[in-house]
Amino acid sequence: MPSKKTRRWFILGVALVAFVVLIANTGLWETGLRFLFPGETTVIHPRASLLVLVWEHIQLVAISSGITIILGIPLGIWVSRPSGRDFLPIVTDITSFGQTFPPVAVLALAVPVLGFGLMPTIAALFLYGLLPVVRNTIAGLHAVPSDLLDAAYGMGMSRLQALFRVELPLSARVILAGVRVSVIINIGTAMIGAVIGAGGLGSPIIAGLVRDNLAFIIEGALPAALLAILADQFLTNIENSLAYTNEPV
Repeated sequence: MPSKKTRRWFILGVALVAFVVLIANTGLWETGLRFLFPGETTVIHPRASLLVLVWEHIQLVAISSGITIILGIPLGIWVSRPSGRDFLPIVTDITSFGQTFPPVAVLALAVPVLGFGLMPTIAALFLYGLLPVVRNTIAGLHAVPSDLLDAAYGMGMSRLQALFRVELPLSARVILAGVRVSVIINIGTAMIGAVIGAGGLGSPIIAGLVRDNLAFIIEGALPAALLAILADQFLTNIENSLAYTNEPV
């Protein structure tokens, strides 16, 4: 009998296939939206197919979240070490400010420097998603029991060895939880990229608001919500796989 973890991955795989089939079927979307909004002359956003819009959205989130992870986790590790501990309050304040500062304002400041399209959107998403990654990295490392570290040092491990062999494995679930929150935030916030031509699922939403077309808005909002659920479940499955518990098969 398959384990609980295996069943979770199987269900997620089936849901992912169903999602791809759903967004690739333009005729199904047009039929459903025309049924819901018979008074609208156009119910499908003409800029690009829904499959292309979803792919553009995934690219925005993947690039910005990747940069956030690559920079945020090492930053959280550094300020939890003796060499960077004095900078902990500054890093905390800067990352908190990055999330409280509106992404639209970041776009407005970044466009004159980076131009329109992908780059300013990635910059805004990076700043907005940095806080949970850094905070959870710091919290996870600080939660490692000191007696375990003393035991590791007593066995002859250096600080670097103890970090990779003891601290990071024990704090991995907490760190990944921060990554999960950051990715979900970015999936929703990436909608603003359409305002400056970055594409993605924000395109039909912006067009729907401008043209007072609710069908366009649903065309962008519903796939984004489903994408957020799938991403959340994917990262949750990875997080659960890191649990230090024996699961019956």
